[in-house]
Amino acid sequence: MKRRTGRILLAGLGLAAAGGAVTGAGLLHNRRPDRREHLHVTLFSEPGYRGRNQTLTWTGGEPLVVPLNRTRLPHIGSIRLERLVYRFRPEVRPPNGYILWHALTERLDRTDPEAGVFGFIAVNQIARMFSMGLWESVPDPQARSGVRLRTERPGTPPLTPDAHRWHDVLANTPDLGPWSTRTRYLELGYHRSHIPRD
Repeated sequence: MKRRTGRILLAGLGLAAAGGAVTGAGLLHNRRPDRREHLHVTLFSEPGYRGRNQTLTWTGGEPLVVPLNRTRLPHIGSIRLERLVYRFRPEVRPPNGYILWHALTERLDRTDPEAGVFGFIAVNQIARMFSMGLWESVPDPQARSGVRLRTERPGTPPLTPDAHRWHDVLANTPDLGPWSTRTRYLELGYHRSHIPRD
């Protein structure tokens, strides 16, 4: 076997193995029940999504606690949520072997306007193999993440035994009402209880 042919075969086998591994990992990840949402929270200083605004991002893992003063907003009048999840496309396939073989073995002729077509197609097929999904919006009923507005930092003892210390925001809220002035901390992440406290 010639060295050139051997290198081509090894390259083809390597690409096929990489494509299979990436596709398999994508399908496995797509079935995980604990796939993490990415949460983008836009805070507005006034009700009705008006006034100054600031966006916070949570990418999964432990809840993110943000003091109100870090947002540089005097208070929060309204909140808009955007939740995204990365979905793999199970129909993604490795490059066509016939096209890949011709792309690796063809000799380019500068006088032929169709020279290099196989290479162009193969490069596009390989690029598609490694960009296997896209970010999709999560509808509110299916979302698991949200913002918990808090009067005190998580973990601190309550000032009074019956104090309502937090309020969950799980959808776009144009008017936070009394929580506009009560909020001192924002906690982004998954929350076990989705029952708002007033």
